[in-house]
Amino acid sequence: MRRDPIDIVPADPGWPAAYAEQHDRVTAALGEWLSGPVEHIGSTSVPGLPAKPIIDMLARVPQWEPSLTGPLTAALAGIGWVHAPEPADDAQRKWSFCYPDIAWRTHHLHLVGEDWDWRPLLKFRDHLRSHPDDAAEYARIKTELAAADRHDRPAYRAGKAPFIESILARL
Repeated sequence: MRRDPIDIVPADPGWPAAYAEQHDRVTAALGEWLSGPVEHIGSTSVPGLPAKPIIDMLARVPQWEPSLTGPLTAALAGIGWVHAPEPADDAQRKWSFCYPDIAWRTHHLHLVGEDWDWRPLLKFRDHLRSHPDDAAEYARIKTELAAADRHDRPAYRAGKAPFIESILARL
């Protein structure tokens, strides 16, 4: 159960280092399964963008298979990560993991199969990195949504979706 509220904080220059530390650990733990690099995604991956202080990461395996849940969970548990299934994980054919725990996570790993549509996450990240006006608008939307209700994650996600979809439609 999540206890951390939705707090949007100013960009932290330490976020890239926090990502890099876990990148190396996750890459080593999942090395035999990975089909691509472990990526830094989400707002903390965009320099200067205010964000929830949670480092989002994306890792890919060749194919999503329920039989991999146990081995992947064990590999990540060995480096302190916790399997944190989200309601739509099975339907979306992905796994969610948190570090150091579910309630007060500092990192969130989205582990997907190559058949999952992961490319828009990188396109959106890269767009915000190179378009400061759009990044500022995204920050405004997120801050406004978090201020409306710091505990309603579904409303927060739904409120961001139209902006994200409009950017992706332009790309």
